[in-house]
Amino acid sequence: MAEVLGLKCMKCGREYSPRNALLVCETCGSNGILDVLYDYSKIQLSLKELKNDSQNSLWRYRKLLPLNDKTRISPLQVGMTPLYSLKDMAKTNGLKGIYIKDDGRNPTASLKDRASAVGISKAIEAGSKAVCCASTGNAASSLAGFAASLGIPAFIFVPKRAPKAKIAQLLIFGAKTIIVDDTYDRAFELSIETSIRYGFYNRNCAYNPYLVEGKKTVAFEIWENLGYQLPDKVILSIGDGCITSGIYKGFYDLMKIGLTDHLPQIIAVQAAGCNPMEVAFKTGEFKEQKPNTIADSIAVGIPRNRLKALRALEESKGDCISVSDDEIKQAILELPRVSGVFAEPAAATAYAGFKKLLNSDLAGKNENVVILITGNGLKDIDSALSVCQLPEPIEPTMKAVEKLLG
Repeated sequence: MAEVLGLKCMKCGREYSPRNALLVCETCGSNGILDVLYDYSKIQLSLKELKNDSQNSLWRYRKLLPLNDKTRISPLQVGMTPLYSLKDMAKTNGLKGIYIKDDGRNPTASLKDRASAVGISKAIEAGSKAVCCASTGNAASSLAGFAASLGIPAFIFVPKRAPKAKIAQLLIFGAKTIIVDDTYDRAFELSIETSIRYGFYNRNCAYNPYLVEGKKTVAFEIWENLGYQLPDKVILSIGDGCITSGIYKGFYDLMKIGLTDHLPQIIAVQAAGCNPMEVAFKTGEFKEQKPNTIADSIAVGIPRNRLKALRALEESKGDCISVSDDEIKQAILELPRVSGVFAEPAAATAYAGFKKLLNSDLAGKNENVVILITGNGLKDIDSALSVCQLPEPIEPTMKAVEKLLG
């Protein structure tokens, strides 16, 4: 277990003992999300140890996670997802390397499984009898799957706009599914109220500080995937800000235990139809927005983890940009055709952002760039079909085939 020193409020700076069961600051409430602080001098993890570790999952990094050594974990295999090299594209664009990190290969097909793997174990440590969360879809289906794997009841709040494929996962996993006739932000508030009233363990990553600790493992893997070297840039989509926060925390941990000496630049990409993080980063002022984008998983008008995400962008000397829905749709089509990786709209947003950087000459030359794909395209088939043209049926004859093929 990583040596946890305490928990620190991102808003007011108040610190709490790790033995305190609080998930948010007593003073600031749900706006005071906590940061997990470690005694890095007591974390001993060497390069040799990692190279000799045969665990093909995120649990190879257990020394960097806030879990007791004997805490029960889910049997689902999470992490160690592939990193694909787009050599021809890199050569064409004068980059050292372009890589696709495909986290849609996790058990429920999204990066959110990293958070749920840690979250469900923290629920067991807390002695909770049930778990709860709100989500636009991926975190919900992830928690439902991990709860099912350990026989723990799950109560999930999703907005009515959540894609049917994601709701299908919830129902298949047996979660109590509450569809809210409103936005994700209202579903989030209801999940918090419900978890407090009924004593459910809350998995919301923008509320529970331990969930970001699971997401940070993707940074460790990127570093290992690249032969224990850091990329120059990591490009990812951003909604609530939790993945941005997590990937920063992972690279920060590596630096603090002496395995690296700097942070890669983090570039966060939003949909233009819902870009409160971009506005906050560039103006210093946060303004709530009403989501209007095809990218449902990042359609978040009130990013709950914005303080951690802004820290990640500032300290990595990063940036936050936005792309149009048309650019996202183009990315949904293009990414699979250059990489073989099928991404849902929110995940394809990262690739759209990468293309925008290339076209504006902001990507930098002779750099290694990693594009993080956070969710599989099968999560939202309707959006995928909306950018394709379904072929008309033909007669079942060779003559009809010959006519079609010309």
